Order: sequence, then structure tokens, then C-alpha cells
Amino acid sequence: MRARSYLFTLYMEHLYPENRAWVGDLIRWMELLEFSEPAVRAAVSRSVKRGWIIPERSGRKAYYRLSPRVAWQVEQVRARLYSYGAPWDGQWRILVYAVPEAKRTVRDRFRNELVLLGYGTPAPGVWVSPNGSLEAARDLVGFYGLQNYVELFQGQRFSSTDPVELIEKSFDLKAAQVRYRAFLAQPEPKTQTPEEAFVELTRLVHEARKLLFLDPGLPPELTPSGFLGQRAKERFLELYQALARKARPLLASAAD
Repeated sequence: MRARSYLFTLYMEHLYPENRAWVGDLIRWMELLEFSEPAVRAAVSRSVKRGWIIPERSGRKAYYRLSPRVAWQVEQVRARLYSYGAPWDGQWRILVYAVPEAKRTVRDRFRNELVLLGYGTPAPGVWVSPNGSLEAARDLVGFYGLQNYVELFQGQRFSSTDPVELIEKSFDLKAAQVRYRAFLAQPEPKTQTPEEAFVELTRLVHEARKLLFLDPGLPPELTPSGFLGQRAKERFLELYQALARKARPLLASAAD
């Protein structure tokens, strides 16, 4: 599972927007990340069987392209990961559902992807976000065929309690804070070669995208006192830009 997870990171970071790679490059890059060729080929094979990537041939070479569905997921992750976010408009994005138990498996998958879009749940069947994309949520509803069970809204909040309390009910900010503190305590990476920069960059992005499941990218006015999300995001983007410059020669050598 870990190899497949890193494959997603490779496509998201290094192969966007073409979303296509020669298998030889995938093996070469994954070996730099300490995955063996058999492990990479097994991960690719499982990803094809699940419909995550699509095999293509060009002459004697085998290529793999992200499926449209996974390419959509890449778009959503990138939109959240690589930007500071616009100033908050004071509006809340709200999703309410009542999915029958007969569709439990679909419902669980749907909920997992709502988290990826930056939505959190303060109560059963209710999901909220101060800055998530309603358009992406609507696309997700359509993908899972849940149009008859889900309602989407946008509006102001009129409760008397502090909105930070709602945020803390909806998202695991304590776990995010622990991860941010550890990230900010790490020493500056000392990379010398494009290969070293590639490894550092890929691992940086891989860990950062996991944090999207904990923190929706909160606007400052909705963060608890002392929350490190903004500092960590600034540090991430700073490291990202420096490592991307150093890794560029390696990535430029990818096969056409």
C-alpha cells in the first residue's frame, strides 16, 4: 500500500498535468525512494486492476496514465496543497446527507473523500468547511450517485458559540498540531544533487498531503490560539520551492 501511495505522490507532483509516465521512469524514481523494481511493478499492476492508472503503448515502451477519476483527485489535492488560500468570505459550505444503510460502503468511501476536500463533521450526517469547494463536493456526489441523498448549502453561521468550537468539533486539530510541531522542528535539508533534492521533495510533499486529512487550511480567524498551521504552510512552500529548483535536472531527463 505504501508503494501505491507514493505512486500517487509521484504523479501529483512530478507528472502533472500530463499525468503520464514511462514505466522505466517510475521504476527509476521509486528506486531512489528505496522501493525495489518488483515492488514498483506490483504496485503498478494493482493500480491498473483498480482502475487508478491506465496502460498505454508507444512503440515498444509501456506508459501509464492516471484515470480521469484519479486525475480529478490530483486536481483537488493540488488546489489545497500549493496555495495559501484566499481570504475567508465569512461563508460556510455545508453538506447534509441521509444515505441508507444499504449504501454503507458507498457512503464510507464518499465520507473519506469529503475529508480530502477539506470538509469535517461536527455531527452525524453533517459536514462543514469554511473554504472547501462546493463544486468539488457536487462532483463527488455525482460520482457516487448520491444526488437523492445529499443537500449542499452555503451561508452564514448564526450560532452564539465561538466558531472555533465548531472547527474543533469538526477537525482533528490536535493531531495536526502535533504533526506541525514535529515538522517545524526538523533541520534544514542538506541536499547536494538533483537525486537528493528529488527524494527530499517527494517525501516532503507526501507527508504534507497526509496533513490535508487533518487540517482544512483554516483562515486565521478560525484557528485556535497557538495553532501552527499557517507557519507550517509557509515553511512547506519555502522548502518546496527550493527543493523543486534543485530537483529539476533529474525530472527533465524523463522519457518522452
